[in-house]
Amino acid sequence: MSSANAPLKTTPYWWEAAPVQPLPVKPLEKTVDVAIVGAGYAGLSAGITLARAGRSVAIFDRQHPGEGASSRNGGITSGNIRIDHATLVRKFGEDRATAIEAEGKKAREHLYRLIEEEGIDCDFKPVGRFSGAMGSNDYERIARSAEKLHRTLGIESYAVPQSDQRSFIGSDFFRGGTVRMDIGGLHPAKFIAEMLRVAQAAGVTVHADTPVENIKPDDDKFVVTTAAGQIVAGRVMICTNGYTDGVDPWLRRRIVPVRSRIIATEELSPDLMAQLMPRQMMMSDTRTLGFYFRPSPDGKRILFGGRDGTNLDNPTKPVAHLRENLLSIFPELGDKAITHTWFGNVGMHRDMIPRIFERNGMIYATGFCGSGVVWAPWIGRKAAQKLLGNTNEEPSAFDLRAPAAVPFYNGKPWFMPLFMAMYKMQDRVKLRRAGR
Repeated sequence: MSSANAPLKTTPYWWEAAPVQPLPVKPLEKTVDVAIVGAGYAGLSAGITLARAGRSVAIFDRQHPGEGASSRNGGITSGNIRIDHATLVRKFGEDRATAIEAEGKKAREHLYRLIEEEGIDCDFKPVGRFSGAMGSNDYERIARSAEKLHRTLGIESYAVPQSDQRSFIGSDFFRGGTVRMDIGGLHPAKFIAEMLRVAQAAGVTVHADTPVENIKPDDDKFVVTTAAGQIVAGRVMICTNGYTDGVDPWLRRRIVPVRSRIIATEELSPDLMAQLMPRQMMMSDTRTLGFYFRPSPDGKRILFGGRDGTNLDNPTKPVAHLRENLLSIFPELGDKAITHTWFGNVGMHRDMIPRIFERNGMIYATGFCGSGVVWAPWIGRKAAQKLLGNTNEEPSAFDLRAPAAVPFYNGKPWFMPLFMAMYKMQDRVKLRRAGR
């Protein structure tokens, strides 16, 4: 079974079952009601909503549809909010903070309803997520959060003491943890392929491998210049997230692309998989630079991911870092090969929550901060409803001001290695305090 001598594949494991592909070239429309930049989860979700409301929609992407993070991510339906309640209150006030936390439940329910109602074949399994605590303080903190989730939102969420941990994960590395049963896993490349199918069936035109080069207001419309020519659009929506480029330098100063890298093990025996992941759950931990991991949809491999703070073309160093941390949790994998590694860009910003906002007549749906599987389809849909002026729908708690610009940043995240070094130091201190 071992793949130790096979070359390491640097394309996503997901692409083997659902390769991202070019689309047939279509003539460029002269006019369209809405032009959308970005054919990922958010752009396609927005396009579906708009087309079904009777609008003509053209989506442009400089790559194949979903070639960015939408087909590269871990496929975990986490819908995380990166900052705690106290920070949300300080930034946005108590009412908005509470609404932001509650909207995560709605976004997740929307995703699951979308999968069911549209017949989306993406290997979705509502298996729950186990989050491992790095120490006793972390355990107490996340146990309180789990109790609050259950009490305030009715989510099945509970603490798992270390004595019961092995019924959820075959490892003694963590000091207990928590479970959330409203989280599951899907195949991200299959999901984006199915979203594309649904969008095209709704009447959305998707222009793949067609970069947008300029967007210029013209009275009450926009002239959108692309590599294929110009189109006049009544409205424009930007859904580029971690792949924002120079066509919108104002947004590029606000959205920081951060690499998230994943490794995949060779196929493991059924007995070993049952030992290490007895419930086939999604997994995460409480480190500042937390790792996320899961079984592959067929239950034969373990996929293990985390932030890659390098700008290296050679994956040797970041792969070694991920493998080292994988083995700290599952030392049984010491003689197992890593067969795949790949990365994608997540879109971070200073407020660290998903965002809908408007500027110069354009609507933005962006800034998913590493949890785009849940947030991007939801935020894309809510941004489309905002554009439609749909007063029958409840407004999103994420519809507020634009995030602030990052000082001294203009597209190249030169500062990320410094931040990563700082966060790694924080995690080392946390491990030492936990006696490891």
